[in-house]
Amino acid sequence: MDDLLFIQKDILPALLEGLIVSIKLIIWSIPFGLVTGALIAVGRVYGNKSISFFCRLYVIFFKGTPLLILLFMLYFGLPSMGISLSPFAASVLGFVLCNGAYNSEYIRGAIQSVKGGQLIAAQALGMTRAQAVWNIILPQALRRAIPGCSNEMIYLIKYSSLAYMLTCIELTGAGKIIAGRSFRYTLVFSVVGIIYLFMVTLASWLLSILEKKLYIPGWSQES
Repeated sequence: MDDLLFIQKDILPALLEGLIVSIKLIIWSIPFGLVTGALIAVGRVYGNKSISFFCRLYVIFFKGTPLLILLFMLYFGLPSMGISLSPFAASVLGFVLCNGAYNSEYIRGAIQSVKGGQLIAAQALGMTRAQAVWNIILPQALRRAIPGCSNEMIYLIKYSSLAYMLTCIELTGAGKIIAGRSFRYTLVFSVVGIIYLFMVTLASWLLSILEKKLYIPGWSQES
């Protein structure tokens, strides 16, 4: 009974503020991460040698750098270069850069799975190469990349907990503060874990609906 009262009166109100920050981090990071991934993927497949090389280096660097190290570089390292970011901005930027690198691999694979004849046909109809990629190839590729990109979105929900390392008090950071004051670590972080589980489950359900809605029968049979 005491635990329930403690959860209701102390834990949940404090965690709600952190949850709002976490949701803001996720809402800002997911769309920009997807756009970044699409641009990098298109650059790798259709860019000239210089653009393709730059995009390849981008993927290698941000996939190979631990996310926490990247966040530290952005928040603690950039001020030495005269660039100062707020904890929230540094967190979002780090999430976007990392998420974009992984998304680009899924989208690149999806782009390469679209039959090359479609690009030739679009150009034969008078489209420029850029118009054909933007209007014909990329919409199909994004649909095919949904399962992989959905996984990255789920990971991002959990990775958002690293923002508290930059003093951005999101859900995990709020839980750490409450646990430090009450010394009831097991109870507090159990509640935090349940909230993350709920967010991941809800996101998985919504993304599965989106995937089914955008699925076109017969794609899996294409060569």
